Amino acid sequence: MSERSKFLEPVTRENAAVVLVDHQVGLLSGVRDIPLGELKHNVVALARAATVLGIPLVVTTTAADSMWGPTAPELVQVLPAGQKIIDRSTVNAWHDDRVREAIKATGRQKLVFAGVSLEVCAALPAISATAAGYDAYVVVDASGTFSQAKREAGLLRMQQAGVIVSDYATLMVEALADNAAPEAAALYTALDMPFAVLVGQISAAHPAA
Repeated sequence: MSERSKFLEPVTRENAAVVLVDHQVGLLSGVRDIPLGELKHNVVALARAATVLGIPLVVTTTAADSMWGPTAPELVQVLPAGQKIIDRSTVNAWHDDRVREAIKATGRQKLVFAGVSLEVCAALPAISATAAGYDAYVVVDASGTFSQAKREAGLLRMQQAGVIVSDYATLMVEALADNAAPEAAALYTALDMPFAVLVGQISAAHPAA
């Protein structure tokens, strides 16, 4: 390539960081565009997979002690030991100095965002990161919002701003890069894709002759 294109460069374990924004019990209670159990499963799987690959996490909440409550316990349980959750007051997580500094400290160019709500908590910092020169991705199936209209509007706004949308499993498999890598089995276990579990069960039931 004669000049760099974020749309063509792969996500790798060396160039990516995952930013999880406001997966809080109060906000999750209002999600209507994706089944709540599926959303929790996917964000937990994203965090676990990133940890397997050594991809750094930045985790933040807003008004955790008042309006929106704590981070979902299922997610807290899988965060790396010592992972700090940054509580803030700003609507846009990017506007909090501590969040920006934590992202900058990862040294990564490609930022993978997921949040509740999709069009605010994921989209706004992703758009701001894009404006600041980062390559921003939003994981749509590890994000949720309060209506289908809000989801569609958020997706359109992000795409207009140059944010790349994807799903949790694709980005982590892209970062794995090679199924012969020693972390591959642990990664697919972390991703917990139902069809992959079934394939494994079929394979175990019918061993090669």
